[in-house]
Amino acid sequence: MKKIVTVVGARPQFVKAAVISRLIKSEYAGEFEEILVHTGQHYDENMSDIFFSEMDIPYPDVNLHVGSGSHGAMTGRMLEKIEEVLFAEKPDLLLVYGDTNSTFAGAFAASKLHIPVAHVEAGLRSFNMAMPEEQNRILTDRISNLLFCPTQSAVDNLAHEGLSKGVYRTGDIMLDASLYYRQSLSMESEFVPSESFVLMTLHRAENTDDPQRLKGIVDAVNALESHRFVLPLHPRTKKYLEAASLSFGKHVTLIDPVGFGGMLALESACDFVLTDSGGVQKEAFFFKKPCITLRDQTEWVETVEAGWNVLVGAETQTILNAVVNVVTPGEWPALYGSGKTGQEILDTISEKL
Repeated sequence: MKKIVTVVGARPQFVKAAVISRLIKSEYAGEFEEILVHTGQHYDENMSDIFFSEMDIPYPDVNLHVGSGSHGAMTGRMLEKIEEVLFAEKPDLLLVYGDTNSTFAGAFAASKLHIPVAHVEAGLRSFNMAMPEEQNRILTDRISNLLFCPTQSAVDNLAHEGLSKGVYRTGDIMLDASLYYRQSLSMESEFVPSESFVLMTLHRAENTDDPQRLKGIVDAVNALESHRFVLPLHPRTKKYLEAASLSFGKHVTLIDPVGFGGMLALESACDFVLTDSGGVQKEAFFFKKPCITLRDQTEWVETVEAGWNVLVGAETQTILNAVVNVVTPGEWPALYGSGKTGQEILDTISEKL
């Protein structure tokens, strides 16, 4: 039996890991053993533990309790502690997801020990090297042995960087998760208003850490009093709003971060989405909801090209114009595979190990 160490540490990774973990426990139970390592990058109850209980996946076998901190301090602590796990477990493969500090730390620790690395969601690029996520993506891809790409553009990005060996277009594992949990989780939520609303999320450092960008977004939303917004407020966003003495109007309902089921319910019920989250952009597309993205670039260029997503940055008037003129496109192309990405990933790992 082959042993896989999976490293997770942030909200989107819990959702992605749930797909693979569920498959390993059921269809691949005799072939793989998984050791789930939670770095503790997100340690708030609403940002991590709720996912393991709500989505019926095992709690981590190892919790490193790294917590928050500067990028260097956080990544350094992760490297040290992940290395200890790898020495103890001696896995055949290390599996990472996405673009967080946990992603890079896991991949780098394994690479140094000559343990093969598989990167799910490889090849995504925003072409903004100021973003920590972009740095993590590129560095992780360079040291990964198996690169599982959600889209053809991700494959093309890797090819342009000279990476073609071990590259596979598998579709998007988030589509698997959305399809599965849409059926198994209750779509009712106490957070879903009875009247029409816009779902908003705001957490990217490029927005929250820049007072001018943050003010531009808040000013735009506050000017849109004819719309009702529901905003699950990320703890760090709350901190930066308070530091900048900014607040939203009464037409913006602030709620605590919700679990994946709650987000599915909100995404299913909303009129459209206003976000700076890469994952929420995709989920909006899965639910056939127009998306307005509060960023200058996006990894999910296909949604923009298909007309389901528009980039507005953080300039107040641009945001206002996009919200006032939002429309639902007619055609909905199947951009992200068939919903069988998890099986394709595990079949490939089985073949290559």
